[in-house]
Amino acid sequence: MAISYLLRSSILAVAALLLFSVNLAKGDIREYQFDVQVQTTNVTRLCSSKSIVTVNGQFPGPTVFAREGDLVVIRVINHSPYNMSIHWHGIRQLRSGWADGPAYITQCPIQPGGSYVYKYTITGQRGTLWWHAHISWLRATVYGPIIILPKAGVPYPFPAPDKEVPVVFGEWWKADTEAVISQATQTGGGPNVSDAFTINGLPGPLYNCSAKDTFKLKVEAGKTYMLRLINAALNDELFFSIAGHTLTVVDVDAVYVKPFTVDTLLITPGQTTNVLLTTKPSYPGATFYMLAAPYSTAMSGTFDNTTVAGILEYEDPSSHSTAAFNKNLPVLRPTLPQINDTSFVSNYTAKLRSLATAEYPANVPQQVDTRFFFTVGLGTHPCAVNGTCQGPNGSRFAAAVNNVSFVLPSTALLQSHYTGRSNGVYASNFPAMPLSPFNYTGTPPNNTNVSNGTRLVVLPYGASVELVMQGTSVLGAESHPFHLHGFNFFVVGQGFGNFDPVNDPAKYNLVDPVERNTVGVPAAGWVAIRFLADNPGVWFMHCHLEVHVSWGLKMAWVVQDGSLPNQKILPPPSDLPKC
Repeated sequence: MAISYLLRSSILAVAALLLFSVNLAKGDIREYQFDVQVQTTNVTRLCSSKSIVTVNGQFPGPTVFAREGDLVVIRVINHSPYNMSIHWHGIRQLRSGWADGPAYITQCPIQPGGSYVYKYTITGQRGTLWWHAHISWLRATVYGPIIILPKAGVPYPFPAPDKEVPVVFGEWWKADTEAVISQATQTGGGPNVSDAFTINGLPGPLYNCSAKDTFKLKVEAGKTYMLRLINAALNDELFFSIAGHTLTVVDVDAVYVKPFTVDTLLITPGQTTNVLLTTKPSYPGATFYMLAAPYSTAMSGTFDNTTVAGILEYEDPSSHSTAAFNKNLPVLRPTLPQINDTSFVSNYTAKLRSLATAEYPANVPQQVDTRFFFTVGLGTHPCAVNGTCQGPNGSRFAAAVNNVSFVLPSTALLQSHYTGRSNGVYASNFPAMPLSPFNYTGTPPNNTNVSNGTRLVVLPYGASVELVMQGTSVLGAESHPFHLHGFNFFVVGQGFGNFDPVNDPAKYNLVDPVERNTVGVPAAGWVAIRFLADNPGVWFMHCHLEVHVSWGLKMAWVVQDGSLPNQKILPPPSDLPKC
């Protein structure tokens, strides 16, 4: 049953590739239809079968192909019993915020039986991004790649690979993830964790009963392959390495970087990384594990401390069958960093630099109009009177930005902003800095409770913004991968301990900092980013660990319209879902 399901997915993926190659000659409109449905045939992993929500019957979902400058039109039809919305993660959505996708931020969800057409133009981006459900925990299975090729005739700024392969990391849950988060919400405790990690939906041979469910990358000697890496896991940052091979990083979050070569890399949920893999010059007489395992500094709670393996296997020139796999060959295994190896993570992220060439400049804001200082971390809510809660000291787990645990409204923020009817929906008084400063990475305060609210920051169009995100150790120091919708930003500085507003800015890189859409706030540390508020609308910003999002580690920005016609958000589409 599982084999036929995978075969069907592979056939559909090949068909999509062929369709894309045909469509390239027709123009610059890429049209897709996404049918969201509960898979009628159960999917088997880890000797256990379950029904899952899929798009077009595929897991992972279909790949969206486009070129820079194309208009993408995707009709999403919701055949599932759940409310649904799709986010096109990393797409700038210039003036097209109605197509961004987060439920109750830019749109009301698509109700069961409903549909919505997402339209957006890809402007100034090329590389790998991805799409995923953006409501509750449904992105556990509702996700897929977005591959953006350069404009026709424009080469990569590195040697063209012989082949390109999407490699999507995910999680597999034997349980229903909607039931998992529902139970955690009711009890106030931490949710259960996934049972396995996956590569392109497959857990691999290191898990029980999973040898047949292994992603295998067949390669030829002396070739170069571009792996388009995506971390779609719900709750885990991941180390990745291939035994006996190095990886040259050339692109992150659909932005070119100065190439550098590593044995192992880190990729947080939400991030993408394109790497070049050059195979050995001759047949090596061995196969090689491709491993991914978690990075975590969590002091308490449980997490999925397992390892997913794919297999890199070479075509044997002495074999007459390209499908043949010699099981007698030795399988080499890479050595991954320790699960809490923060120094490795720091050293790796420090290597990321924008290309910063005349053709691909790094337009870092040199002057700043508005500065913000946000604390990000965990906290608590009091348990209800006479209630029983499973959080710290009988409380409920919570998470907050500047002590505000964000509460989603019952209508979409963008619609409220656009119509001028924000009263009773949100307040425009999100604190620009902590109201009660403390030693953020030192001894935690006695009171760990956080407030609730739907509070936003309002920015004038064109403002240059500097934001320092400071991790806290209130309930233990953890890394938080933060994603900003609607913008790329430059990571101009980062460090450990408490941010020093006098001395740390002097160390900023304002020449070639990495540009991306998702950045890890270091455990017990800080990160400084800069961006230009040149995209009118309402834009979500949140940790991409889904458990932290559920606890409130999120907020939103309002960017007002500019004075010129091309600086104003476009009117809402007629089929915009209603709450």
